[in-house]
Amino acid sequence: MANDLWQRGAAELSAAYRTGETDPIEVVSELAGRIDRLNPVLNAYVALAPDLQAQAEASFGRYRDNAPLSPLDGVPVAVKDNLHVAGLPTAWGGSTFTGISKEDELPVARLRAAGAILVGKTNTPEFAVEGYTANARFGVTRNPWDPALTPGGSSGGTVSAVAAGLATLGIGTDGGGSTRRPAGHTGLYGLKPTIGRIARSGGLPQVLMDFEVIGPFARNIRDLRLLYGALAGPDRRDPASRSLPLSARPDAPLRILSVPRLGSHPCDPAILSATRRLARRLAEAGHLVEEADLPIDLSEIDAFWGAFGQIGLAHLRDTVPAMHRNAGALYLGMADTGAGIPASALFGAIGAVQRLRAATSCLFADWDVILMPTAAAQPWPAGQSHPEEIDGQTVGPRGHAIYTGWVNASGHPALAVPAGFDGAGLPIGCQLIGDLGAENLLMDVAGALSAGAESWRWPDLALRSGDAVQAK
Repeated sequence: MANDLWQRGAAELSAAYRTGETDPIEVVSELAGRIDRLNPVLNAYVALAPDLQAQAEASFGRYRDNAPLSPLDGVPVAVKDNLHVAGLPTAWGGSTFTGISKEDELPVARLRAAGAILVGKTNTPEFAVEGYTANARFGVTRNPWDPALTPGGSSGGTVSAVAAGLATLGIGTDGGGSTRRPAGHTGLYGLKPTIGRIARSGGLPQVLMDFEVIGPFARNIRDLRLLYGALAGPDRRDPASRSLPLSARPDAPLRILSVPRLGSHPCDPAILSATRRLARRLAEAGHLVEEADLPIDLSEIDAFWGAFGQIGLAHLRDTVPAMHRNAGALYLGMADTGAGIPASALFGAIGAVQRLRAATSCLFADWDVILMPTAAAQPWPAGQSHPEEIDGQTVGPRGHAIYTGWVNASGHPALAVPAGFDGAGLPIGCQLIGDLGAENLLMDVAGALSAGAESWRWPDLALRSGDAVQAK
């Protein structure tokens, strides 16, 4: 066995399968051994597919017959545990949902139709409404770059698996930054697409309305394109996905607005420096880059942001009786708060969302890309819900998450890109935000940035032998 197959990207595996250098059975065997050694340390997976070997054998047969289903055929993909995968439980980080899923939800079905190997379900906080990854049922998920720290959330299990080489690719969800912040904390690319770009159907209730979208993860931009290509597209079961135009590629050079800070909110100095370095690289590439404040008033959205999830949990509690009995006290308390918010306040907040969407749409008449950090803080202790201080200032539960939620509310796409490392050797992430339908443009910009730059660097944990991992 090659013993390095886990390090290969999706495109590399596809090419190796076609030439016969290796096969999906060998890859899955190597991957299973790594999961046995590393998952007890990281707690990335909460359930593994019982048909993992069968999936690999079926893919091997297709390559043997020279009939792979797509470039993703035989490529291992980790799936966040708030997405239905047939034959696996969907626990959503808790005990409210306990059954085995009978069908794949639409994005997962598209991966299965592409021949991807669905490895298993990855950990998420209960109901996926927090910015770290831990829950009472499955425990704490850890960052491969430093297991004492969080990978972020709520897609922390997926990014931990992909960054540690326990999956080639991964998918999660992003309702307020849950793709981009964890990607930034683990050095990955993570895409939050335009609302409707990846059609959804057959899944769990969305407590964050249409703000929540499917988010793909990869260690390089080429693989992200392959994964996005398999996921994206319209479906009649999701009307928001139909007749969604692709954004035209603007003429070069691009007009890029760099926004390292949001108002008076604190941000880790290493993140500010990394954002400005990335802005300089974009300028050196010939783009027109200007640093300025974000010319949109976010105060209405910021004031109500937490209430959206509380109202969503209140509705969930009223429609899923098991939640009364089995949900954690924190989330039942959030549901109580949500139930007490008057309908008039929600109606007003929906109006604020509409105004934000109009303002953001107009903003992209003047700019092609907006550059921002993915998070205001670097990873903090794994079992702690949020950092209590940023750059010496006391912050609340959303202090680290100020840069992302407004993009979900606007509906626009955003791509987390690696932006170097801090003094402790931890990855730093930035995000590129684009006009509606501009996913390909954002991936083009990220691809140009990565050309000639340092390639993916493995965390030390991923490279340790089995004995060293256990000793740690």
